[in-house]
Amino acid sequence: MQTNLNLRHRIRQPAGGGSSFNQLLGIKGAAQETNKWKIRLQLTKPVTWPPLVWGVVCGAAASGNFHWSLEDVAKSIVCMMMSGPFLTGYTQTLNDWYDREIDAINEPYRPIPSGAISENEVITQIWVLLLGGLGLAGLLDIWAGHDFPIVFYLAVGGSLLSYIYSAPPLKLKQNGWIGNFALGASYISLPWWAGQALFGTLTPDIIVLTILYSIAGLGIAIVNDFKSIEGDRALGLQSLPVAFGAETAKWICVGAIDITQLSVAGYLLGAGKPYYALALLALIIPQVVFQFQYFLKDPVKYDVKYQASAQPFLVLGLLVTALATSH
Repeated sequence: MQTNLNLRHRIRQPAGGGSSFNQLLGIKGAAQETNKWKIRLQLTKPVTWPPLVWGVVCGAAASGNFHWSLEDVAKSIVCMMMSGPFLTGYTQTLNDWYDREIDAINEPYRPIPSGAISENEVITQIWVLLLGGLGLAGLLDIWAGHDFPIVFYLAVGGSLLSYIYSAPPLKLKQNGWIGNFALGASYISLPWWAGQALFGTLTPDIIVLTILYSIAGLGIAIVNDFKSIEGDRALGLQSLPVAFGAETAKWICVGAIDITQLSVAGYLLGAGKPYYALALLALIIPQVVFQFQYFLKDPVKYDVKYQASAQPFLVLGLLVTALATSH
């Protein structure tokens, strides 16, 4: 009872000195907001859209069939909207809904635990974004002339994965390994597959390669777990920092990111593409530097600074790999 009283007390506290910019991006340190459209945007976490958008770019590049024509550019933009604002927005809103208890501990000023948006409004947003994303997926299949609606089925599969990641009874995020790998696959493999299927053929070797790259996505997902240790532990969620301790988890994190990329570089070298392999290696070096400079020193204090510094090199590496597989 005392815990519940403390929790309700904390929920009433506004976010002091929060940033309006953070609020629009949907990241930690957001200001309190009463405008419903700004709150709706915050729930979709626009800061999480770029990796999905970039994944579509990589898939289109890997297809070898993308041309800088008005039609292909328009198709890619619609695919980016499907992957980013709609389906990632659906995923993030859904996750916030099922995380409302843990957010009441970690970030009580967020829209749902603070009561800034009602239950019906949140559920309506979830359905609108989901159906909008699936509708765009079906449109892309028709536009591309697919006999089999592969983009639509990828969207359905990704949406289902998002649901079981956040929602009981499965709630994959309760297990640090399975949950973070599912998140990594959602951010790397699925948009790549959608972009490649839209412009070309999705082949088994690409599926295997991108799933391997999703192990790096697992590492990226662990970065976000450090700021939630208190709430995860209180609610019994076995994130890797909770299960192994912060010191061990931070090495698991950087190991997953670095070893995956080194393995892909080795694959490219073995496939007779040494220049692409060298380019990928060159992009791994600054990531390791920033890991020691920021993340390994203090993963909680420097999580945002580390991601802003290191992740551009990781996503450029994805494009290098995509270009290598297109030739």
